[in-house]
Amino acid sequence: MQKKALLRRRVQKEKVEGILITDLTNVRYLTGFTGSSGFAVLTDKHAIIVTDFRYQEQVRHEVKGWSIKIERTERSKEIKNICDMYNIKKLGFEDHDITYGFYRKLVKNRITLKPLRNIVESLRIVKSPEELSYIKASIKRAETAFRKLLPFIKEGATERKLALKLEELLKREGCLILPFEVIVASGFRSALPHARPTDKRIKKGDLVMFDWGGEFEGYFSDMTRTILIKGGNISQQKALYHNVLEAQKKAIESVRPGIEASGVDAAARDYIKKKGYDDFFGHGTGHGVGLAVHEKPVVSWRSKDSIDEDMIFTVEPGIYLPGFGGVRIEDMVIVRKSRAELLTSLPKKLKIIEV
Repeated sequence: MQKKALLRRRVQKEKVEGILITDLTNVRYLTGFTGSSGFAVLTDKHAIIVTDFRYQEQVRHEVKGWSIKIERTERSKEIKNICDMYNIKKLGFEDHDITYGFYRKLVKNRITLKPLRNIVESLRIVKSPEELSYIKASIKRAETAFRKLLPFIKEGATERKLALKLEELLKREGCLILPFEVIVASGFRSALPHARPTDKRIKKGDLVMFDWGGEFEGYFSDMTRTILIKGGNISQQKALYHNVLEAQKKAIESVRPGIEASGVDAAARDYIKKKGYDDFFGHGTGHGVGLAVHEKPVVSWRSKDSIDEDMIFTVEPGIYLPGFGGVRIEDMVIVRKSRAELLTSLPKKLKIIEV
């Protein structure tokens, strides 16, 4: 009920009679519907969810407090019928989720449209206690799976086999889906922030980066750990790791309600720059996580977002040296009244695996 009330206030400010929600993640957030086809329309007094025949039993089971309608005609015509039925003269829509072709169909059906940006995402950015509990459960699944993977990480193992094993362990822990393809990158390939696992074998002295996440009730987690395989001279690998760890610490310590997201990014980036690695940290310091693994707030130097209480996001600085290797350390935090509370619990002390 609260979600509908908050969205209605925002819709009223936009001077439209209703809003069309087509982004399925936003549909799920508002209604609880988990099907792969559908949309919702919210007006000042009415809340309608529409899906097709395949989901007519599922939607009745999952959705409460919304009028349920099953599509009987082409979708743009269905939307037109709803506008006529509920006297919607101007319909807001999510500007990121409508194709130009579908927009033209709506216009052809004589629907007056107004694009709206981040209308639901601005609600999703602050997490409820229930959402926090789901995210914590997702984190627990991901961390348990990684702990079970540790005995398999050794010299001679391939990136691909480790990634497949971690995916298996995540699903054994109860994850119905994974937020993204597991990243395992070793040696010089760890300098690729989003490397796909290959048949490369792990060698002595390799940095090995693992980036993965869990799931619970549709909510995701996201974390990264970089470990080191014991070898000859590994002093540079150790130094790289400790610089990233210190940068992450400074970013987490900077988090508080009211700070700009770009300020959190700067806390990590300035330290890395001070250490002479500013050319080797090119991505943002973090991002929100919830029903999507990448959502607001965006924690980067370009971000216009402001940090507020009960936001949940990652803090994940990294340094990537081409031809040598890279380090990323990623944890999830929730913003409390005066600080960040760490949600992830895997140790961050550099783990060196004996060979």
